[in-house]
Amino acid sequence: MINMSSEQLEITANILKLLGDKTRLSIMGMLMINDCCVCEFVDVFQMSQPAISQHLRKLKDSGLVKEQRKGQWVIYSLDQQNQYFFMIKDILKYVPSQKEKFIWLEENGLRISCD
Repeated sequence: MINMSSEQLEITANILKLLGDKTRLSIMGMLMINDCCVCEFVDVFQMSQPAISQHLRKLKDSGLVKEQRKGQWVIYSLDQQNQYFFMIKDILKYVPSQKEKFIWLEENGLRISCD
């Protein structure tokens, strides 16, 4: 039997609570496929930029997501160095693929290219 400290249990419970929100779960599914800019999430979820930023802040504060500035854009990605990354990866196996969201962005000329 695995001995999990109460601190680890608390962290795991908090991560699962974060992923209990379908928008955040979908964001994580998208980030498993590709890095994204806030504006792409705004377009996909038809939510305000402050609402999306709030979701991303929660994911970033938990260490699941990291951000990188590229010119005028802030690009979000999964933090694969996070000790819970493999748990997240396993959970996302049970989430429907988010590829159609990228296809929709591309078809509507909304996919950001920061290269």
